[in-house]
Amino acid sequence: MSDGTANGAHERTGLLSFTEDDDSRKVVDFTDWDEEDPRNWAKSRKLINVGIIALMAVLSPLASSMFTPGIAQIAQDLNTSSDQVVGATTGFVVFLGIGPLILAPLSETFGRRKLYLICFSIFALLQIPTALSPNVGTLIGVRSVSGFFGSVGIANGGGTISDMFHPSQRAGIFGWYLLGPLLGPTLGPLLGGLIVQHLSWRWVFWFLTIICTFNTILGFLFLKESYAPTILETRKQKYEESEGGKFRIANQDDRPFWTKLISSMQRPLRILFTQPIVLTMAVWQAILFGTTYSLYTNFEAIYGSNGYYGFSTTQVGLVYLGPGLGFFICVWFIVPKIDTIYNHLTKKHGGEAKPEYRLPLANIGAVLIPISLFWFAWTVEYKVHWAVTVLSTVFFGLGQITILNTAQNYYIDSFQKYAASAIAAGAVFRSIVGGIVPLFATQLFQQVGYGWGVSTFAFTSLALSPAPLLFFYYGERIREAFAIDL
Repeated sequence: MSDGTANGAHERTGLLSFTEDDDSRKVVDFTDWDEEDPRNWAKSRKLINVGIIALMAVLSPLASSMFTPGIAQIAQDLNTSSDQVVGATTGFVVFLGIGPLILAPLSETFGRRKLYLICFSIFALLQIPTALSPNVGTLIGVRSVSGFFGSVGIANGGGTISDMFHPSQRAGIFGWYLLGPLLGPTLGPLLGGLIVQHLSWRWVFWFLTIICTFNTILGFLFLKESYAPTILETRKQKYEESEGGKFRIANQDDRPFWTKLISSMQRPLRILFTQPIVLTMAVWQAILFGTTYSLYTNFEAIYGSNGYYGFSTTQVGLVYLGPGLGFFICVWFIVPKIDTIYNHLTKKHGGEAKPEYRLPLANIGAVLIPISLFWFAWTVEYKVHWAVTVLSTVFFGLGQITILNTAQNYYIDSFQKYAASAIAAGAVFRSIVGGIVPLFATQLFQQVGYGWGVSTFAFTSLALSPAPLLFFYYGERIREAFAIDL
């Protein structure tokens, strides 16, 4: 296992099997090429884990937007206003962000698999009372709680991938996984539009019940624990039962359980508010998600039968494929280059790997995001042909993926063992902003029009566009100045 080479640093030492030190307890650790070490699993075994958690990461964001084509139908059925129904999306997305604050550190205490299975089982079951909601209050309440439990795939996916893949291999795999949280809101309205048009809004949630239950069953059957301390704890217990004597895990934290738990629960917020780079990138991601959900919730008003372009519900759903196409183009052609550049820069600097080597490609997103938003804003404002407006969303999707992917890989490389908490720190901010901003975006667009309204988001992203360049050159100095003990 290489350490700090062009092939990527293996953050775990993995050098000891049984050793003794002044603690007198035998130390349990992975040996080189240990088959139980997730980094040494067969590629097929790793990809099965990735596939299951990626599907979880698709389904919860899918649920966030899948019912949006039926907002008017829900409002009529539940005798309420469309604005109140939008509150069901806000509650879901906000709790989708709050969930990782708790679920990510819990996975670093109890292991990944247990959290995935418990939380996603509850998420699947909560789709049933959502489908049966008798009023808008029940709809909002149940949706909000389900958002919390559904966040488990987003909370722990990055950490799980970090468990299994060396840094030099990680970005490409992570790119495909990250499609989930982005494709979910993109595909949701398309699928939801078909269901609402041919069945009813309640069948959106019966559909989610079926596919979430299926994914949960796959998890029980095929998902393996990947968190090294949890695997080693199981190994330690087996040795103590079979051989007697006392053992301990390498680098074991011997603090009392509740002390460790409280410390782990504080970790994401400590990372968010003490690390300027994480906070800046989290704000940027929050702006992106706020922009995305603001556009998605207004596509019906822009493209629908009462909007500028007079599309049917199904046709409006197809508009969401614009950013989806950008996602796929980026993941296929650009994201793999993150590893290429990282390995090249590591080799160029004598084998010393740094998190900042993940950031160069973020500059692509820094340019594309404001350009695509200005493009969309003013082509819609002047009612230019619909194809021109949709084309801008392709470049928006492409820019979004580059920024999110480089930022998440930066978090993982910077915090390694606590990657899930670092990612959760960014996720909470972006989800809360992504849930709240659309509540005000519609009023903004009505007051100033889509031209200046969407341009507001473009100007904000433009102000943050120098961040990747600044952090590439000064990031190490900033990290050292704000170092914390986790």
